[in-house]
Amino acid sequence: MHDLSLRVEPGESIALLGPSGCGKTTLLRLIAGLERPLAGTIQLGDRFVSGPSGRGGTWVAPESRRVGMVFQDWALFPHLTVGRNVGYGLERSKRTPGRIAETLDLVGLSGFAERMPATLSGGQQQRVALARALAPRPGVLLLDEPFSNLDSSLREDVRSEVRRLLIELDITAVFVTHDQDEAFVVGDRVGVLCDGRLAQVDTPDGLYRRPVDPFVADFVGTASWLHCDASGGFAHTPFGRLPLSNTAARSGHGGSSAGAGHTVNVMLRPEQLRLAQGSAAEVELVEFYGHDSMVVANLDGALLRVRCGPDPDVRRGDSVAVEFTGTSVVGFA
Repeated sequence: MHDLSLRVEPGESIALLGPSGCGKTTLLRLIAGLERPLAGTIQLGDRFVSGPSGRGGTWVAPESRRVGMVFQDWALFPHLTVGRNVGYGLERSKRTPGRIAETLDLVGLSGFAERMPATLSGGQQQRVALARALAPRPGVLLLDEPFSNLDSSLREDVRSEVRRLLIELDITAVFVTHDQDEAFVVGDRVGVLCDGRLAQVDTPDGLYRRPVDPFVADFVGTASWLHCDASGGFAHTPFGRLPLSNTAARSGHGGSSAGAGHTVNVMLRPEQLRLAQGSAAEVELVEFYGHDSMVVANLDGALLRVRCGPDPDVRRGDSVAVEFTGTSVVGFA
């Protein structure tokens, strides 16, 4: 972690998105107290749990932080029943059948207390892990890629259930994933990590439409790129003069005046383009997803990804025209 500052509001869900090795899990372990930072402070509510305060520095042990954590592999005890797994983190005086049954009911597993983990499906085991983290009524819930071991169809159902549960219980949560769809579904806001640094934190819509750099632009969605001249706040593209929406690209390197000429890399999202009759571009690839399709067209050496309906009616090798349908573009000087 390098110069990282993040504030999560009470009841908010923050999703941390980034490639493997960027520091997502390390950040969760720092919050939970499983790792001790070399510098900086960590504060839960109005309570400092890690920091330089005092002679030896402030340090609150993990078990005293009121932080729940759901691990990537769920980490259920195979020799304990579901009920005993859920009650494992509770104080002995609170480890009652009523408390355990109430928690299992929250995650839709009423009546499962006497079952063994091996008799459950993957989705049910994931919910047991979630119930175990929720049972002590944590102030903050940390989720470390909890859906990565589920197949794709089950993953969509479970993540929607978890999102609903977080909203209903008004839980402050930090969720780690490398999957953009998961981050956008679960997070009220999404933070993108790169090499231990927080590149950008914004709403899903803000990240997708207003990325701060090319790394974020590529990581949170599909993007095509055009290398163009720019001047006067416009990029001069094969589609004509397109207004640049971000100030840095309008001014060029070093904050030069808006009227000066410079070069920019222009980002185009697939839904900003459409196919038309013509022969300026050649179709190189058609990717079919069922609900829609993606057509990759080569326009003078630039590969443009165009989102189409489920029946694009083009094949590889066809000649087409590509038109711009948006209102402005994001560019990077």
